[in-house]
Amino acid sequence: MFTKVKTAAEIHSMQESGKLLATVLATLKQALEPGMSTQDLAEMAKRELRSTDGQPTFLGYYGFPDVICISVNDEVVHGIPNAKKTIQSGDIVSLDFGVTYNGMITDSAISVIAGEPKNSDHVLLVERTEASMLAGIAAAHSGVRVGDIAHNIEEQLKGYGIVRELVGHGVGHQLHEDPNIPNYGRAGSGPTLHKGMTIAIEPMATLGDHRVYIENDGWTVRTVDGSWAAHFEHTVLLTEDGAEILTQL
Repeated sequence: MFTKVKTAAEIHSMQESGKLLATVLATLKQALEPGMSTQDLAEMAKRELRSTDGQPTFLGYYGFPDVICISVNDEVVHGIPNAKKTIQSGDIVSLDFGVTYNGMITDSAISVIAGEPKNSDHVLLVERTEASMLAGIAAAHSGVRVGDIAHNIEEQLKGYGIVRELVGHGVGHQLHEDPNIPNYGRAGSGPTLHKGMTIAIEPMATLGDHRVYIENDGWTVRTVDGSWAAHFEHTVLLTEDGAEILTQL
């Protein structure tokens, strides 16, 4: 389904969903440290959300086995939490989470470097990927074409591998709605978006080639060349002259 213009009640539910989601990710970011397992972080996410009226959107989605996707280094997205997977100092850890509240869904992701960075390239990758997300958000408003958002993102990621098989998307009544929001493209192209629609802007970039593959677990997406990746995402509401970020505190 193409993402719908939301009612005032639906927008309120998404605002509440986004606050819950942002609170959980902020808690995980503060707690994340070398020596933890990715399952430790998943259990923390479960505990934090359990005390609210929110529900974990990812759990059971097409069979996904946990509440959060945690991807490390050359894992771009959709990593399954694992008690045997220990986070090392310098690892780039992507935390991708979805929350359903009153039937409405928000989706967000951050990338965090655990402990001390291994080198400045990793720091810059994380910073530039986040900057590209913010550039995409800056382009969003009622009447924007999808290509305008995509072009703004691409401009910030020159010199990096922009993952092409995975994209941003509409979100709200379902986790993944049309239209797709690519992270590269031509300004002035693609579908037109309108006030009251909600989308997830979601750049994924690598230090090497853009190509990826799916691991044998059927979920984890890795870079073909083993290069490290970063991933950021916000759910935003299009307004007349801009966009409201729903998944931040």
